Amino acid sequence: MASNDAIMLDVDGRAVRLSSPNKPYFPELGLTKLDVAHYVMAVAPGMVAALQDRPTTMERWPGGVVEGAVVATRQGSHGDAFYQKRTPKGAPEWVQQTTITFPSGRTAQAVAPADAATLVWMVNLGTLRFHAWPVRASDPDLVDQLRIDLDPQPGTDFADAARAALELRQVLADAGLVGFPKTSGGRGLHVFAPVAGMDFIDARHATIAIGRELARRMPEEVTVNWWKEERGKRIFVDFNQMARDRLMASAYSIRPTPAARVSAPLDWDEVEHVTPDDFTVPTVLERYAARGDVWAPYYDVPPGDPTVALAWYQRDAAAGEGEMPYPPEYPKMEGEPTRVQPSRAATPEEG
Repeated sequence: MASNDAIMLDVDGRAVRLSSPNKPYFPELGLTKLDVAHYVMAVAPGMVAALQDRPTTMERWPGGVVEGAVVATRQGSHGDAFYQKRTPKGAPEWVQQTTITFPSGRTAQAVAPADAATLVWMVNLGTLRFHAWPVRASDPDLVDQLRIDLDPQPGTDFADAARAALELRQVLADAGLVGFPKTSGGRGLHVFAPVAGMDFIDARHATIAIGRELARRMPEEVTVNWWKEERGKRIFVDFNQMARDRLMASAYSIRPTPAARVSAPLDWDEVEHVTPDDFTVPTVLERYAARGDVWAPYYDVPPGDPTVALAWYQRDAAAGEGEMPYPPEYPKMEGEPTRVQPSRAATPEEG
C-alpha cells in the first residue's frame, strides 16, 4: 500500500476515511497514522465517555511527531502543528457540533464528539490531543466538571504532584466533591470532579478556593501564586485552566512526544506508585484490554454540589484574598487585580 493511499475504516458500523495510513506519526516507536486510529478505536468507550457532547479543540499534527516540531501559536502563524477550535470546512453531516462563545464574546461552531466515528475522523485530520471544554453541547455555558491542574514547577516532579493530589482528594471530599485523577501526559496530574451546573466564573472561583485550601494544608509544597517568580519549588494549582476556552487534554489523549505518552485515568491507589512514562500508546492499549476504562465510575457519580467551595471563596474574599489574574489573552475582568508581575509593579515614590 502506498503511503498516500486512503482506506476506509469500519467504526461501529460507520465508514470513516483515513488518508495516508502508513505515514509515520511516532517514528521512534514505529507507530503510523493507522496505528493511532486503531489506538483510538481500541480505547473508544473510555475516550467517548470523556469527550461525549463536549465542544472539543483539536490539536492537529498532520505531519506526525518529528524532532524539532513546533506548535503554531498566536505569536507565530507557522508550525508543524496547530489548534483547531472551529469545525473544519467539509465536516461530514454526522459530526455533531455546538456553538461556543470565546472570552471576546465572539462565537463559533465547534465539534462536540458524539461517537467513536467522529474521533477517528478527527484522527484523520491529524488530531492527537483532544481538548474538551468542561460543558455539554446542550448548554455550552454551563460547567459540569471542575478540573484541577497540578503543575510541577522547576525543582519539583511528578512524585510531588502525586503527594499534592492525595491531599487534594481530601480537600475535595471536605467540599462535598469526588475527584478522579489522571496523568496529564507530561509531568503533572489532573483531577476532575463532576459538579452541578455552574457558570465559568463560579467554576473558576471554586477552583481557586480549592487550590487555596490545598496550599494552606501543604504550604511548603503547593501554591496558587499566579506569578512564576512567587511560586518557588512547589506544585502550582493552575486555576486558570478553569477559565473559558482554556485547554486541558482529555482522558486517553496522546501527548505529542517521541514516546507517545498518554493522559491516562488512574485509580487513587495508583497515584503514588506510577510515573508518566508508564503510560504510552502501547502500554495503555494493554492496560485498557486488561482493565477497561479506569474512569468508568466517574460517569456513575452524581454531580457534586459546589456550594461549599464557593463559600470558601467568599470567605477568602472577605479576608482580602479574592479575584486572581486571568490569562493574558482575556479582556480585563471584573474585580481582577493588575496583571503586572510584582517585581515589575511601579513602586510609589516616597515623600
